[in-house]
Amino acid sequence: MLSKYKKVMLVDDNEVDLKINSKIISISKLFDETILCQSGEEALSYLSKHVDDVANLPDFILLDIQMPEMDGFEFLEIYKKFPASVTDKCLIAILSSTLDFGDIKKAEANPHVIKLLKKPLFPQELEKLLHKYFA
Repeated sequence: MLSKYKKVMLVDDNEVDLKINSKIISISKLFDETILCQSGEEALSYLSKHVDDVANLPDFILLDIQMPEMDGFEFLEIYKKFPASVTDKCLIAILSSTLDFGDIKKAEANPHVIKLLKKPLFPQELEKLLHKYFA
């Protein structure tokens, strides 16, 4: 049995997707806590606030690509400037419904992104990914 991880952060501007994925994560019991952010700005603000408090940082971030104001790639551009204490702790997977080949290639090429997951989130796929990186 996979051990539970502490915190996951969901970053998605779509309230319905946020609720659905939050529920899926809750049912999967893979994490103790879910941090919900409705924008890249909100997520970065949370990370900035806890930059010196590693215990409050998420272990895993599920990031949507297509968001207004700041998309997932803009989030990643700012995220990469965080200290290693943050970027080493918070693994990022992109959770997106995009079929845009350019977006997919760009996501896969980003050194901070471990995987691109398709919406909706499948608990088995998430568990397999977590097991691979946290085993």
